[in-house]
Amino acid sequence: MPIWNKEIECASHESRRKLQLERLQKTVERVYARVPFYRNKLEGAGVTPDTIASLKDIAKIPFTTKDELRQTYPYGLLACDRSELVEIHTSSGTTGTPVVGAYTEADIDMWSDVMARTLSMAGCTKDDTVQNGYGYGLFTGGLGVHYGARRIGANILPISSGNTRRQLKVMRDFGATLLTCTPSYSLFLAEAAHEEGIDFRELPLKAGCFGAEPWSENMRVEIESKLDISAHDIYGLTELIGPGVAAECEHKNGQHFNEDCFYPEIIDPHTGEVLPDGEKGELVITALRREGTPLLRYRTRDITYLMRDTCACGRTSVRIHRLLGRTDDMMIIRGVNCFPSQIENVLMRIEGTQPHYQIVIDRGATHLDEIEIQVEVEEAVFSDVTRAMEQLRQRIRNELKSELGIMANIKLVEPRTIARSEGKAQRIIDRRTI
Repeated sequence: MPIWNKEIECASHESRRKLQLERLQKTVERVYARVPFYRNKLEGAGVTPDTIASLKDIAKIPFTTKDELRQTYPYGLLACDRSELVEIHTSSGTTGTPVVGAYTEADIDMWSDVMARTLSMAGCTKDDTVQNGYGYGLFTGGLGVHYGARRIGANILPISSGNTRRQLKVMRDFGATLLTCTPSYSLFLAEAAHEEGIDFRELPLKAGCFGAEPWSENMRVEIESKLDISAHDIYGLTELIGPGVAAECEHKNGQHFNEDCFYPEIIDPHTGEVLPDGEKGELVITALRREGTPLLRYRTRDITYLMRDTCACGRTSVRIHRLLGRTDDMMIIRGVNCFPSQIENVLMRIEGTQPHYQIVIDRGATHLDEIEIQVEVEEAVFSDVTRAMEQLRQRIRNELKSELGIMANIKLVEPRTIARSEGKAQRIIDRRTI
């Protein structure tokens, strides 16, 4: 696969750390001088720009949280003059005040470069046609991919999200070779293609870049099988840049982190202690090249770990393991902790199930937490005798108990019963607060 920026992506450990320190020091100087929120926060922790003499000193900087981003809406974290801004993006705001990402021309240039790296890891070149199924607008996904594809010189189909039948027509008519969308929507496309009589093996589509929601290794197997492509996990978040923070190469053994632009740490989500490489915890990221809204030690809530072993692709950057879940979607069921992605991993390897499920958490008559997992099954299974259905239900229940330690009620439902999403799939319905 092509390496977009070989000098940076294959840099030595020593040169990369030197660059990171230089950029960290400049970023701290920038926010200290220009962002009253950060100046007050740093002074409260006894930190000034002179404090940062080595990368280890980053641990002296206090964390930034999503709540603080909401409290400073809309321009409270701006580190440049508003006249320097060329673009604004925000989160959806469905769970409260949206968080804001403000971009200067230099920010857009950096974003284009890291997204060119991302798409290149999936094999994209100027000879490819990218069907961009991420939403355009204030959401960062669509334009992030667009900028990266433009930087590479690839042809772009800016179809955005939704309108599934048109997606398939455009894919076929214009010969899309690379697809970008959420992983759950790619399976929705596969389902719709089957109904339309479209065989992906007859299309030139060869790869996909999927992100914006956690997905399991077994879902990758499902996507690659049904779309006949190579499926690559990509990572980003509105608060830092959008997509482009990290991505998988052809070896799919963790996502290469763009360390020259973003500095990663893993912390214990309860104590804030920085954890060593290989230990699971919450990912914390510091922006090293942002001008508009640079963030220091942002707590992403994403659970993963760092991997520094050598990758066969030649890139030398640290990698993050595919997301294991989020601190805010971790379910605690009768004292047992688990994530939706862990449940998905179990479901996807059981023959007869479909890659569509929903988790319903409630409190029963005994006031204890109860979990019901609604799982779509294949048509042949659903129309089979009751005994076969019960055996499948029991197998799912037993494997969840054996692997995750949870006792769940399993409800097998007909194909297409669970609502589809053109964006992020809603996996959990928690009725305990109602």
